[in-house]
Amino acid sequence: MTGFTMAIERGKIREFAQATGSSDPAYLGDPTPHIPPTFLRTASFWEPADAVSPLAELNLDLKRVLHGEQEYEFFGPPPTAGTELTVTQRIESVTEKQGRRGGTMRFVVLAQDFRDPDGNLRAVGRLTLIETGKAPQ
Repeated sequence: MTGFTMAIERGKIREFAQATGSSDPAYLGDPTPHIPPTFLRTASFWEPADAVSPLAELNLDLKRVLHGEQEYEFFGPPPTAGTELTVTQRIESVTEKQGRRGGTMRFVVLAQDFRDPDGNLRAVGRLTLIETGKAPQ
């Protein structure tokens, strides 16, 4: 899949830290701060409007989709301001489980790979979506 570029900007790190209630001077005053761990969630703001998500092939019923989990795995120190990352997305797994209230639940893990300009994998973000077995009543 073709990726998109995400520029890590000092001002955006500061805004994110303030929006999440952080007063850590490492985010607020450092001229080249590292990102807070959950900052990579903002990659969605960099994704082109015409990008096709790998989720499209699964035909999920969005009325029945819940956000189950979000996690980030870093390989080395977190990226710092001034770094440009290339982001690619892929479906990591799809599993099913019988729900207690009837119907089969589908668990989908969407992975985002974040690579630096040298092609090094800096982080992987994993989003777990749960498609419930039945629509809400």
